[in-house]
Amino acid sequence: MERPAGAATTPGADRPRADVRVRVLPRPVIRFRSSRPDLLLCLGLLTVILAVQGWNITHFPTLSDDEGTYLAQAWAVQQGEGLAHYTYWYDHPPLGWIQIAGLTYLPSVIAPESMTVATMRFAMLAVSAACAVLLYVLARRLFLPRWSAALAMALFGLSPLSVVLQREIFLDNLAVMWMLLAFCLAASPSRHLWHHFAAGLVGAVSVLTKETMLVVLPALLVTMWRHSHRDTRKFAVTGAITACVLIGLSYPLYALLNNELFPGPGHVSLIDGITYQMGREGSGFILDAGSGSHGVLQSWLYYDRVLPLGGVAGALLLLSTLRWSVTARALAGPALAVAILTVVAMRPSGYLPAMYVIQALPFLALVLAGAAASVVHAVLHRRLPARGSSPAPRTAFGRILRDRAVRRTPAPGVAPPGAPDAARSRALTHLPRRALVGVLALAAAVLLTPRWIDGNRDALTLDANAPYRAAAGWLQEEIADPASTRVLVDDALWLDLVHDGFTPGTGAIWFYKADLDPAVTKTMPRGWRDIDYVVSSPTVRRDAVDLPNVKAALQHSTPVAVFGRGEDRIEIRRITGGTTGGAR
Repeated sequence: MERPAGAATTPGADRPRADVRVRVLPRPVIRFRSSRPDLLLCLGLLTVILAVQGWNITHFPTLSDDEGTYLAQAWAVQQGEGLAHYTYWYDHPPLGWIQIAGLTYLPSVIAPESMTVATMRFAMLAVSAACAVLLYVLARRLFLPRWSAALAMALFGLSPLSVVLQREIFLDNLAVMWMLLAFCLAASPSRHLWHHFAAGLVGAVSVLTKETMLVVLPALLVTMWRHSHRDTRKFAVTGAITACVLIGLSYPLYALLNNELFPGPGHVSLIDGITYQMGREGSGFILDAGSGSHGVLQSWLYYDRVLPLGGVAGALLLLSTLRWSVTARALAGPALAVAILTVVAMRPSGYLPAMYVIQALPFLALVLAGAAASVVHAVLHRRLPARGSSPAPRTAFGRILRDRAVRRTPAPGVAPPGAPDAARSRALTHLPRRALVGVLALAAAVLLTPRWIDGNRDALTLDANAPYRAAAGWLQEEIADPASTRVLVDDALWLDLVHDGFTPGTGAIWFYKADLDPAVTKTMPRGWRDIDYVVSSPTVRRDAVDLPNVKAALQHSTPVAVFGRGEDRIEIRRITGGTTGGAR
């Protein structure tokens, strides 16, 4: 707004000079694609992030059974075998590995033998790149300064915890990408209704990729509410919720059309899948030193303490200063997301998987960078009231004038009196504050950099998957007739055996299915005796306790090859005393 020269003022107020105009400037709209400094900064950071995450990606971390499961299910989609390489039992919505199938389609066509867990990790670099760019865009749309947006992107992409987890083929990484896109749409500076409808739709896609993202949807609505136009806010939120619900209902509708919504004899059901997931044995309270959840927390903090702990502290700071801080109000949605995810992780009886933190990583980075920006702004720009000055404004208009930038510009051809002296005085006043900020930033860099270098050293140098490669090579070279050989194996090696000629499903057998899948157990009338080999990996040895056929196979077998040592060793064990050649 502008007040024309010579306008009347209330008694007692400072009367404006006739040659000075007062203009209240709104916050600038950030157009990422047309901002050359933002593009260059984001591109530079992205190059560094991809280099760090891509280096040694096939060798570290150790291949996990979850990665193998999702990739094997994606392979089944590519081959037209259905939604899974075995019976699809609604353990997760299938949209996640359908996306993985799309990401790995071209490599699987060019070199089918490369469709293995280690090499297909390179597909996750595209997901990491998209997440990093979306986080930078979101930070700028939430009015964070350029340096703070860059800090959020660096925290998210270069934290040792992120480097390890974002390399792996997890549904959580894909779900985070879609949720960040939904937040970007919700905070769109254009405020078009279709952006908000699209935010609800994309939020539903995120949930259908990994259902645990459902708890972040309230934070998405908060962001949309705060950044939508007040005249269309109700329409925007209503449309977003409607779009989200309609897309989300497609999953139970699919189950209903397949007569698999409700439990019944002879078929799987969505209700059974949900019951299983909700009824999983809890891992204990996260702060109880003897609980499994505490062990998971320690594994996160082993790689990085700054991002998890600093992010939670940043969220608490922002949520506690909502009334006074413009930055806190802009970041209310991401701060709420961190709070919700933290509360869910601290459930005393809940189950806490190691990949759970992936969902929180972008929001932790964003609120930590936002908290830093809020503190820096308070240090550099907070004005101390002069003696005899008026108190802080209490009216809404006064708060607007305080929160937004107020610029006094002279009328054309008129220079404000004392301008050089005033500028020099402000510079001298801000010099100690800037020095303080510089010292704090340097101290943070000195503290953080060595820790991150140590944390990333393993990811960049170690070869944790040599035993898996050696085991796959042995099975390829030493088994003369793979088509008629039956091997119990974890899913991390399942695709390797399929490419080597073992029969998918009943020749190369995912070890769980030997006890839990009727379609497989009926081909094993003599149980473990119908198996030729079992590949004993850490996952197989850990879970065999509750799987009678697998446990018996391990007990009635002798090792013929051992790769690695200690708990991480891979043993290839030949069944002894059995009768091979069960029904295929």
